[in-house]
Amino acid sequence: MFKKILVPTDGSTLAQSAATIAAQLAKSQGAQVVGVYVIDPFPYIGIGDASAVGLQAYMAEARSAAGQALEALGQVCKDEGVPFAGDTIERNVVYEGVIETAQAEGCDLIVMASHGRQGVKALILGSVAQKVLTHARVPVMIVKG
Repeated sequence: MFKKILVPTDGSTLAQSAATIAAQLAKSQGAQVVGVYVIDPFPYIGIGDASAVGLQAYMAEARSAAGQALEALGQVCKDEGVPFAGDTIERNVVYEGVIETAQAEGCDLIVMASHGRQGVKALILGSVAQKVLTHARVPVMIVKG
């Protein structure tokens, strides 16, 4: 039924739970898992050398976090015997990066975690999961935390 499953990750424990479910589903379907870590661009203000140094430090830290998150996701897939490919992308809007990756990679399912925020917290913080659900053109499975 599913051939390519996209798993967005932020390296959290909750994202790891979604990764486990996605890998098990992929195994049962004979599917591949594609992992993605979306980096928010550096809030560059363009003033002086400090911004350039800040950008380098920010990107180094973000790429390190992305590498660790994707490595953990890859290990879950390896443990389940599922093919895995991971990528780090940079987008201003995280949910758009997730949807773009699903389209570019030809994924037919997105499995992702949701922190399950409600009320004012959900309004203020927004929900990447909710936005992916709203805008994705493929089925989305939400793993609640």
